[in-house]
Amino acid sequence: MSTTLHETDLKRRFAAAPTYAEYAAGAQKNLELWQSIYRLATVDADAVERVRALPGRWQLLVLSEDWCGDAFNTVPVLAKLADLAPNLELRVLGRDANPDLMDAHLSPTGARAIPVVMVLDEDFVERGWWGSRPGPLQAWVTGEGMRLPPGERYPRVRQWYARDRGRTTVEEVVRLLERSASARRPSGSAAIPSAGA
Repeated sequence: MSTTLHETDLKRRFAAAPTYAEYAAGAQKNLELWQSIYRLATVDADAVERVRALPGRWQLLVLSEDWCGDAFNTVPVLAKLADLAPNLELRVLGRDANPDLMDAHLSPTGARAIPVVMVLDEDFVERGWWGSRPGPLQAWVTGEGMRLPPGERYPRVRQWYARDRGRTTVEEVVRLLERSASARRPSGSAAIPSAGA
């Protein structure tokens, strides 16, 4: 994370960011998908209990855009997790309106890939981040998927998301929250686990 992104700035941005419901209601593209994926999302009770067991309060600050297929397949399920876990809150910011945050969370190839899910502790210190796809899907896209024409690749990505139903995303983010909680230093200095999940 850039040293110019201080906790007070992250706290201010989080407080001003729309909730998931507000963000989804304002979607100009894929409105039905943003709403229906959230409505149909289920989160394993074990994942909710693991989050509840974390000490303190946690925030997920998400960078997204409403046109992004990876975002509308993952962010609604994470929003459902946050709605079920009383010590977790999720807010969403636009990627394009927050270039400094985006540039501090580039993909390994340097791309502005979204969604980016920043894990903030109760003091709004960033403890890690996840993005932009679940690990197994990202491995397929950058491996076998790259050998397919784009017109064939994206339907396969959508099929993967439909079969997975957000389970891998939730598991990866819950593991990141657990690692972040265990790595938290009493001095308040950030210990950021490796970028992505």
